[in-house]
Amino acid sequence: MKTSRILSLAVALLLSLSVSCQSRPRTADDENLRRDIAQMLLVGFRGTGIDDSPHIRRDVQTYRIGGVILFEYDAPSHSRPRNIASPTQLRKLCDDLQALSTETLLIGIDQEGGSVSRLKRQYGFPEFPGAAETAEAGYESVRYAARTTAEQLRRAGINLNFAPCADVDINPDCPVIGRLGRSFSPNPKVVTECASIWIEEQNKQHIISCLKHFPGHGSASGDTHLGAVDVTTSWDTSELRPYRLLAPNKAAMIMTSHVFNANLDTMPATLSYNILTSLLRDSLHFQGVIVTDDLAMGAMVQQYSLDTMLTLAILAGADLLCLSNNGTDYDPNIVPHAIDIICKAVRSGRIPEERIHQSATRIRALKQTLR
Repeated sequence: MKTSRILSLAVALLLSLSVSCQSRPRTADDENLRRDIAQMLLVGFRGTGIDDSPHIRRDVQTYRIGGVILFEYDAPSHSRPRNIASPTQLRKLCDDLQALSTETLLIGIDQEGGSVSRLKRQYGFPEFPGAAETAEAGYESVRYAARTTAEQLRRAGINLNFAPCADVDINPDCPVIGRLGRSFSPNPKVVTECASIWIEEQNKQHIISCLKHFPGHGSASGDTHLGAVDVTTSWDTSELRPYRLLAPNKAAMIMTSHVFNANLDTMPATLSYNILTSLLRDSLHFQGVIVTDDLAMGAMVQQYSLDTMLTLAILAGADLLCLSNNGTDYDPNIVPHAIDIICKAVRSGRIPEERIHQSATRIRALKQTLR
């Protein structure tokens, strides 16, 4: 009787294990999954050298993140410099970062010219006018600004510029676009031509271009750095024209906007499947890398946890997740934290594992163009 009971328990246990194993999805090993997740992370850090913040050495060398983003101002501490102090220092920082990586590291910056310039005269860099001013002077002026900016970035060791701004100047009083002169024009045809020139000139210097902010921030009356921005009644379909013409063949990377548009979805664009996949990928035929705008901005952190943001952005179709560490807080462990969150979401079935491998493949293919 005792032996029979033991056998019955053993059989029950084996059946339970069998059912459990069959119910688990077939996946790649955890190490490969975590490496692909790390490829999706674009991370900000403090320091003008790689030893100023030991975590960035770990993040690049051990976790193998896909890229970094550089700033001249550290928002959490309200201080300068953050990553940029001089041309010589910046080149050494970029070279040291690349030397830590087993594959090409994306080193990104916002260098549009004008009000959005991380490379400033006070650090020894020449400065150039912004989009509106160069466009007003004509296409040759735009080409000169794009060419000299691209040459400057190449000399610094930077391979990704979050420019040109493809926003159409629908609302001249938009606090982060029109008022700052970041849009080339209220005419989408002019915006398209100017953005195309920037892409051409940056390609010549092996600098990846990034159109922003999809599906258009130029009609907004608010600032997504500070909080939620609703463009439901102000957004115009003409804001899609630059993307419609450049996305299929010219654009390698497109940045999302955090704006909310009830006519397109119930979620902000960065977290919207309708906007990133149905519209940008399926309707506009974009096959490149989709990068989120900074997930530390007010429009995101005031409404969503990091877990929710990362999960929804990936499900929406984002490939590269911008974790600037340059909002209100600074987290030296943002990389392992994000990897754990995403890995858990995959293992629980919330995110299909194929989505991770799909994004990592796109990012690696883009990096191959730099070689």
